[in-house]
Amino acid sequence: MRLARACLLALLTAWLPGAAAWGGEAVGVWATEGGKSHVTIASCGGKLCGTIVWLKEPLDDKGEPKHDANNPDAALQDRPIIGLPLLANFVAGEETDVWEDGTIYNPEDGEIYSCTLTLLDAETLKVRGYVGLPLFGKTQIWKRAN
Repeated sequence: MRLARACLLALLTAWLPGAAAWGGEAVGVWATEGGKSHVTIASCGGKLCGTIVWLKEPLDDKGEPKHDANNPDAALQDRPIIGLPLLANFVAGEETDVWEDGTIYNPEDGEIYSCTLTLLDAETLKVRGYVGLPLFGKTQIWKRAN
C-alpha cells in the first residue's frame, strides 16, 4: 500500500505546475552564442547536465575530428569534442526557471567554471559562467536549436 501511495504521489507531483519548472523547459538542444556548437541539456540523475552534440567546424587543421586538446589532464586530451560533457550538476534554484550550483567546462581554455542557467523564455537560455562570485563572469545567450 505504501508503494502504491508513493507511486501515486510521484505521478501527481509530475503534473503539478511547479514540477515542470524543475527543468522540463531547459531540457532540449541549444545553439550556443555565435552558433559554433549545439548542446543537449538533459536530466542526469535528478540534476541537469549538457553534452556537445554538434560543431559548426567539427574538424581540425589536419581534417581530423576536434579533440579536447586544451584539457590540463593529458589523459583527457584525446576525448572528441562532439560528445564532450559541458554542463554538470545543475539543481533547481529558488526562482522558477533558474538552475544553479552547476559547472560549465570550456574546451577552448580547458577550465571548469561555476555556472547558472536561466530560462528567459521558451527559446532563450542565459548561461552565466563565473569564478567565485557570479559578478566575476561571462554571460552567453543560447537559443533553442530547431
